[in-house]
Amino acid sequence: MDNNVLVELKNLDKFFNVGKDKTLKAVENVSLQIYKGETFGLVGESGCGKTTCGRTVVSLYKPTNGEILYENKDITKLKGKELKRFRKKVQMIFQDPYASLDSKMTIGDIIAEGMRVHFPKLKEDEVQAKVTDYLQTVGLNSEHSARFPHELSGGQRIGIARALAVEPDFIVCDEPISALDVSIQAQIVNLLIKLQQDFKLTYLFISHDLSMVKHISDRIGVMYLGSLVEVSKSKDLYDRPLHPYTKALLSAIPIPDPNADTKDRIKLQGEIPSPIDAPSGCKFSTRCPYASEICRAERPVLKEIEKGHTISCHLYNDGLENGLRIMEEMDNKIN
Repeated sequence: MDNNVLVELKNLDKFFNVGKDKTLKAVENVSLQIYKGETFGLVGESGCGKTTCGRTVVSLYKPTNGEILYENKDITKLKGKELKRFRKKVQMIFQDPYASLDSKMTIGDIIAEGMRVHFPKLKEDEVQAKVTDYLQTVGLNSEHSARFPHELSGGQRIGIARALAVEPDFIVCDEPISALDVSIQAQIVNLLIKLQQDFKLTYLFISHDLSMVKHISDRIGVMYLGSLVEVSKSKDLYDRPLHPYTKALLSAIPIPDPNADTKDRIKLQGEIPSPIDAPSGCKFSTRCPYASEICRAERPVLKEIEKGHTISCHLYNDGLENGLRIMEEMDNKIN
């Protein structure tokens, strides 16, 4: 990883009209930077907007407002050949490997399709040779080329090979292991790590599995109800989460030891509000044990609380140490 920004989101919104005078704010005012060569993890509960954010970044969805910069160029304004060049550089690995693959195409044709579009000068024997290379790269063999997706249990490997085939620089991995058996999840994550090193890739890794995100990510962004609430280096986030929502998410990670002390786990109260009718102040205020009047009245902004660690929370309006002190005092009262 270096310090060159490859992807930058500036005040990104993605809204959907869902009925008369009703708007679902799936992604709201999201700003973040992804550095070349890093894996940026994006986590949160189901429905928080992380997949919509990923799909908007790769231009599957058109943003409602804001900018998406790739190599410092706003891709929301690209058309024609420029948009085609962008689509070659940016690929996506989908959550459901079989729903995202054409069941009527052979595995070889699925992988070759992108090459035929983006490398029209390649001869067919060269395309087939590359298909074999990519199959072997993801742990399959040349015999799989003539099979159909449903004939193979390793569907996610096909999706990875398809993404690699157009030689991208940036890949959005949308819950790439959630549909897989637990015994295979670690294999796919380790494969992605190796491919990143071999092909010098940059990842946006979307997941609700916080333990796996920690394993693969350099930095992590936490989303709640369409908005970013915390961004930090992976180790810092797990060692000292600052936002109350992040603390609750991490405390809910299952502990394999049956004798482990779970008394400090944070149990969130209430249901997630609807993104159609989000709270007017902090979106987390209806479930946050530390919420005050300002939280219910005013939307906090994402700001850097210490180097490399940004947070959207009124507790830290007067600085990091003051926020930590307030949380400790309230924890003592609650307990």
